[in-house]
Amino acid sequence: MKPFRTHRGRVAPLDRVNIDTDQIIPKQFLKRIERTGFGEFLFHDWRFSAEGKKDAGFVLDEPRYKGASILVAGKNFGCGSSREHAIWALADFGFRAVISSSFADIFANNGTKNGFLTVLLRENEAADVMRRAREIEDYQLTIDLERCEVRDDQGFRANFPIDEFVRHCMLEGLDDIGLTLQHEPEIAAYESLHPVPSALQPSKP
Repeated sequence: MKPFRTHRGRVAPLDRVNIDTDQIIPKQFLKRIERTGFGEFLFHDWRFSAEGKKDAGFVLDEPRYKGASILVAGKNFGCGSSREHAIWALADFGFRAVISSSFADIFANNGTKNGFLTVLLRENEAADVMRRAREIEDYQLTIDLERCEVRDDQGFRANFPIDEFVRHCMLEGLDDIGLTLQHEPEIAAYESLHPVPSALQPSKP
C-alpha cells in the first residue's frame, strides 16, 4: 500500500450531501475481479445520461478540475452499502483523499485499508474549502498527515482528527497484510516449533 504523508493537489468540489456508494460506483459495474479500471465508472449516473451521453455540466468533467486529486463533498459521504469498490473507483480516477464534515464509518475504514485518506473537517471548514474550490481558479490544498493539517496558499488552515493507529498505518503504508508481515520473524519462529504433521504435507510426485 502506498504511504500517505503529505499530498498537494487540485481540489474538485462536489456540493451534494448523503452521497452513497451506489452513486459513487453503481452496482452494474461491480463484476470486475480486479481493483483497477473502476475510475471510468465513477459517479456514472451523474456523469452520463440514460442513453450513455456525457453530461458536460458535471463538475468532475469541467476542464478547470481536470486532474484533481482531492475531492471535497457534503456531509455523510460514503453512506449506503459497504462496497470497497467505491474507494477503488475514487482512487482509480485519480483522487487520493476526500474532505467532508462526516463520513460513513465503513467507507472511512475501507479507505484506510487502501491508502485513501478521509479528511474530517468541521462543517464550516469543509464549506469554506468548497467555496474556495468553486471561486479560486486551480485551487490547491496540502494535506499533511504528519501534522494532521489541511492548508492552502490563501491563508486557510485546519486540523483534522484521526485515530493514531490508523494514522500510523497510513504513514507507513501498512494494510492488514503489511501489519502481519511486520511479525514475520515471530511467525517463522512459531512455525519452526510446530512442524506440519507428515500426513498434512503435500505428497511428492
